[in-house]
Amino acid sequence: MTDELQQKVERAVKLIQSAGADGKTVEVAYSGGKDSDVILELTRMAGIKYQAIYKNTTIDPPGTIKHVKEVGGVIVRPKMTFFEHMTKNGFPNMFQRSCCRVLKEYKVLDRSIQGIRKCESTKRDQVYQEPTECRVYGTGRKKQSVEALYPILDWTDDDVVTFIEERGIKVHPLYYREDGTIDPTRRLGCMCCPLAYYKKRIDYFRRYPRMVKAYCRAAKRYMDTHRDTPTVQKYADVYEWFTREVFFERQSGWQDHKTVTKYTHVDYKEFLEKVFGITLNL
Repeated sequence: MTDELQQKVERAVKLIQSAGADGKTVEVAYSGGKDSDVILELTRMAGIKYQAIYKNTTIDPPGTIKHVKEVGGVIVRPKMTFFEHMTKNGFPNMFQRSCCRVLKEYKVLDRSIQGIRKCESTKRDQVYQEPTECRVYGTGRKKQSVEALYPILDWTDDDVVTFIEERGIKVHPLYYREDGTIDPTRRLGCMCCPLAYYKKRIDYFRRYPRMVKAYCRAAKRYMDTHRDTPTVQKYADVYEWFTREVFFERQSGWQDHKTVTKYTHVDYKEFLEKVFGITLNL
């Protein structure tokens, strides 16, 4: 471990110790990802009273629940599953992703240690400037505040991998390459998350084609119960809606596509079956 990383580790441990100095239990926001494993190990090193809390999104990758149980995490189940939420709200996308609020963004304990790192995205680099902040969940009378701590905010991917290797931490199976080394660029996250770049999202659906069926089933139930909404009236069927949401990053691209195919019948069901190698019978 380099001197620079050792200093980062020491700062992180001190920050965590300050959170638990009063003896109260502190939440470790544990997603099952590599950064969660790092903050969990740092919290253990800090010697404070804690609970590793896993907020089950119901669409996390295979092996996540098992990994959470192996580290002793407490599994908190949501009031509704992701697909139940879709049935009521339709397709989530980058501009309408209330699924995060329902499945992940809520208070458990007064203090929460979270594995957010600035280098993960430009937006995070701009938004997260300090290692602590007051985060507010909910609105109106349901508004609740949490003291959030980000002990690895300034850590790089190399820092994370080095720490994991030197501490002998077992991470989620999805992070390991065939040769057993760790690929820090891989993200755990929700399966087929709408915040992912659309090409990566398409690749995810190809790897897990059963998710295509699940998405379409939930979206069809929404269409059947929300026939008069402007969104539903835009599309001939759920297959066309799925194609728009998954294959087109911008509305302008979809409009161009619709202009080109204006006088041509497009069988979107057949298109999806061909792309994902599945049979769709809803």
